[in-house]
Amino acid sequence: MSKIKIVLAEDEPSLGQILKESLETRGFLVYHAPNGKVAYDYYLQRNPDILVLDVMMPIKDGFTLAKEIRKENTSIPIIFLTAKSQTKDVLDGFDHGGNDYLKKPFSMEELIVRIKALLDRNEIKKDMSKIAIGNYIFNYTKQVLHISDEEVLLTNKESELLFHLSEKRNNVLDRSFILKKLWGNDDFFNARSMDVFITKLRKKLSKDTKIKIINVRGIGYKLTI
Repeated sequence: MSKIKIVLAEDEPSLGQILKESLETRGFLVYHAPNGKVAYDYYLQRNPDILVLDVMMPIKDGFTLAKEIRKENTSIPIIFLTAKSQTKDVLDGFDHGGNDYLKKPFSMEELIVRIKALLDRNEIKKDMSKIAIGNYIFNYTKQVLHISDEEVLLTNKESELLFHLSEKRNNVLDRSFILKKLWGNDDFFNARSMDVFITKLRKKLSKDTKIKIINVRGIGYKLTI
């Protein structure tokens, strides 16, 4: 069985080396890049399974790199490593194509759990190209909604959230569960972030008035059709 290939972009040499060695002792094949330009070259040359990108890097930062890669590849999982903790900074990361983020400092075990979770979800995506949601067709693989002749693009986080809502349609999606699964924990900061994404999804599904995303106070959200 071939090893999972990771492009790791981290400009701090000692941290990058520690992460590379730790991941490789757990069976991953890691290409460590000191900046975004080298990371992009590795992406083109090595055909990685997942990208782990530091946000603040010289030459080309993680957000810029992710945005460039998303123009040609909408499916490869991307995790951001960031010292930033403001809601806007995290939302910017998702809008630039990130699937997940880890705030520094973090444990190696947590990083590995996030990597494996994204790779598992990526396998599911391959078989989920046509999900009917009311009058919409949701292409989970390409992160797009279709209605009539219109195409509505989704960010990675919007697509993940809509997938789980559609899986539980007409039933409550537990708030704590989805926060831990997609955001890593269910703290207040992440809960606010999820609320923003729910609002965005409501707007993108608004052309079918039968579709509702209902807030079940204190419990979670319910997609009704």
